[in-house]
Amino acid sequence: MNRLFLSPPHMSGKEQAYIAEVFESNYIAPLGEFVNRFEESIKHYTGASHALALSSATAGLHLALRVLGIGQGDLVLASTFTFIGSVSSILYQGAKPVFIDGDESWNLSPELLKQAIHALDQKPKALILTHLYGQVAKLDEIVAICQEEGIYLIEDAAESLGATYGGKQSGTIGDLGVYSFNGNKILTTSGGGMLVSENEAWIEKAKFLSTQAREPFLHYEHEEYGYNYRMSNVLAAIGVAQMEVLDQRVARKREIFDFYRRELAGVEEISFMPEIEGSQGNRWLSAILFDHTDPRRIIEALESVNVESRPLWKPMHLQPLFEDAMAFVDGSSERMYQQGICLPSPTAASNEALSRVVEVIKKRC
Repeated sequence: MNRLFLSPPHMSGKEQAYIAEVFESNYIAPLGEFVNRFEESIKHYTGASHALALSSATAGLHLALRVLGIGQGDLVLASTFTFIGSVSSILYQGAKPVFIDGDESWNLSPELLKQAIHALDQKPKALILTHLYGQVAKLDEIVAICQEEGIYLIEDAAESLGATYGGKQSGTIGDLGVYSFNGNKILTTSGGGMLVSENEAWIEKAKFLSTQAREPFLHYEHEEYGYNYRMSNVLAAIGVAQMEVLDQRVARKREIFDFYRRELAGVEEISFMPEIEGSQGNRWLSAILFDHTDPRRIIEALESVNVESRPLWKPMHLQPLFEDAMAFVDGSSERMYQQGICLPSPTAASNEALSRVVEVIKKRC
């Protein structure tokens, strides 16, 4: 049987034609027409006023912290139930992460967020909020807390491009937002990211820093250090083609989620990641919890029929790297990590192919 991957790239069919245009122009890297087009397409789709195409979403988070002036010894609040790329940039800046657990939404808990802010001796400067598996967090409550406390809100929308809250695109509601175009994301450029904001000065500063912080002289003049973080014109061409089918990809991801939920409805011990009121997730990955069955057994059984699956994220406060970090947790994310898995959600796959997943789970539960 052909391997059923978790979330493989799904090309639109126009990528190679656009790449051919890049090669014809000889603007291979770092910049060119397609970088501008990709940024414009993101702005048009999300409603963000300013966008910056980068080498990765992690680079975007790093630049966000840098332009906000966050540095050595500062406290940065962050979702604990997430991928390492969401929080590693905190360490790049010499800042200290403070991890916040999730709630029934699986995303960051506003209640624990408030507890953390009031319990800390030092005022946090920013919150990196992850929209987990393409599902948006409780933004009304979290935005209100951040505004009341004077804390910058950075949306880690790496997994949630195309998801909405209150009719607004994820990544556009906080002070800055970041999207990922890694190979397994709903839109891929093979690798890449985008930083967005309503604040033009922040994006211009991030652009300056992302191109080695070169001052505007004929020679190379540097008053501060920067990075080589810009996206190449070749990868941006892929992104332009991918953006043309983004709505189709979101629709298919949601269809896949609904297929699993419908076909597994008879398995009483299974529950699915919820979608909070007022939001619409992109359902990047279909994630489920088991009440009794060991999810590792399901992963092994799926692998035996050539199907890729994966445990839910191991919380950051449980990672050896962060053993000394402060954390405000109630066991929610640890329980989900121990009980859950991500099911394969390839948008090019048929429901018939996905039935292999359903059959294995029904046999094992």
